[in-house]
Amino acid sequence: MLEVHPSGYYAWRRNAHSQRHHEDQRLLALVKPSWLESGRVYGYRKVHHDLRALGEHCSRHRVARLMRSHGWRAQVGYRRRPGFYGGAPHNVAANILDRQFDVAAPNIAWVTDITYIRTYEGWLYLAVVVDLFSRQVVGWSMDSRMSKDLVLQALLAAVWRRKPKQSVMVHSDQGSQFTSYEWAAFLATHNLQPSMSRRGNCHDNAVAESFFQLLKRERIKRKIYKNRELARQDIFDYIELFYNPIRRHGHAANLSPVNYERQYLSEATNCL
Repeated sequence: MLEVHPSGYYAWRRNAHSQRHHEDQRLLALVKPSWLESGRVYGYRKVHHDLRALGEHCSRHRVARLMRSHGWRAQVGYRRRPGFYGGAPHNVAANILDRQFDVAAPNIAWVTDITYIRTYEGWLYLAVVVDLFSRQVVGWSMDSRMSKDLVLQALLAAVWRRKPKQSVMVHSDQGSQFTSYEWAAFLATHNLQPSMSRRGNCHDNAVAESFFQLLKRERIKRKIYKNRELARQDIFDYIELFYNPIRRHGHAANLSPVNYERQYLSEATNCL
C-alpha cells in the first residue's frame, strides 16, 4: 500500500536513527563533561572551544543546539541597577592606568579591589589582585573585617608569587584601605606604582569588578554560606582550582589565564 519494498522497511527498522542522530549522541558525550567540569557555568562558546581542543570540528551552532535541547546553559549575570556612575576627578593618586586594560606582558599592571560574601556568621570580605595581561588572580586574601591588612595580605601574596623584577603599576579605587599610610609605604618599599580610579567610578577598575561578577555568577550564585570557613573553601576552590588553571577567558585567547601566560613565556623563549 505504501509502495515500500520489504527489504527497505526492515533496513529502516534495524537502523531507525539517522547518521546525524548518532553523531549528535557522540558529541553529547563530549559536551556534557565539558559543561559539568566547568561547574555548569560554561555556555556553548566555551564548550565549543573545549571540543576544538579535543580535535572535534563541529560548529558552534550545533553545540548550542545540543546544549539547548538538554537545558544546559551558561550562568547568567546580575542585572545592573540604573543610575549615574560618574565621579569626581581623582584626588589621592593619579589615574595613571586610565582604563588601558590591555598590556603587552605579565607584571606590567595589576588591579585590586574588595568584595563581600554573605554567610550566616556575617560578611566575609575578599580582596584580590589581578594581572591585566592574562586576567590571572595573582594574590588574594579573605577576612571577617574589611581592614588595611586584608588588602595588604592580598598584595603581599601577589608580590611573593610573581616576584616582579621591574616596577609594577597597582591600580585601585579610593577606598580607605588603599589610601592608608601603610598601603602607600608597602607600594614604595616593593617598587610598585600607585594608580587610582576617580572617586565613585567603577568603570575605572572594570577588570577587578568583572572578576567579582564572574565569581558571584558562576560559583556563589546568590547563595548564603553556612559559615565563613565553608565560604573560604569554596572561593579558594574557584580561584586556584578552576578560574586560574582551567576556566577559558575571552581576553586570554580562550585559554585559561595560567595557560595563556605559559604560551606567552614559551613564545618569548623561542624568540631569544
